[in-house]
Amino acid sequence: MLLGGLFALIIAIVLWLVGSYNRLVSLRNQALNGWRQIDVQLKRRHDLIPNLVNAVRGSMDFERDTLTAVMEARSKALTATGPADAAQKEGQLTQALGRLLAVAENYPTLKSNDNVKMLQEELSGTENKVGFARQFYNDIATNFNTAQQVFPANVFAATFGFKPAELFEITTATERDAPLVDLSRR
Repeated sequence: MLLGGLFALIIAIVLWLVGSYNRLVSLRNQALNGWRQIDVQLKRRHDLIPNLVNAVRGSMDFERDTLTAVMEARSKALTATGPADAAQKEGQLTQALGRLLAVAENYPTLKSNDNVKMLQEELSGTENKVGFARQFYNDIATNFNTAQQVFPANVFAATFGFKPAELFEITTATERDAPLVDLSRR
């Protein structure tokens, strides 16, 4: 009887370990997928920027520094590794885009250019998609991190190679400002 109870306890512990391990694997994979979704939207954003810069370049002869700043910020954002680095570099890109779009408002020919308007609308829509993807990723990453930190999973999570997922956080107040996109038809 005692041996049967001990055997049942060992089976229950093994089943619990397998279930906990599988849950952590599932959450880790969901977090990786969430990061890939952010990456897809950031690539879309990065692909739109050269088109926007090219569309406004001819009309903004005196604003070369602004255009250069946007392209330099884009180049840095393309080299980001991991959520924290991406958040910082994407924040800088957002600031540069905001300056570009604010300066573009001073050019009547750009304000009436349908191509520029379309690119601004695409960029605005992409910014929303990036925001939703970040939120999804951070929710999944937080669930994964929590699952690793609660007892008793915290006892074996590190042993099996599970590491906390980085959150995609905006670190400064200036990075929290969305780029100014004015789609009004003045």
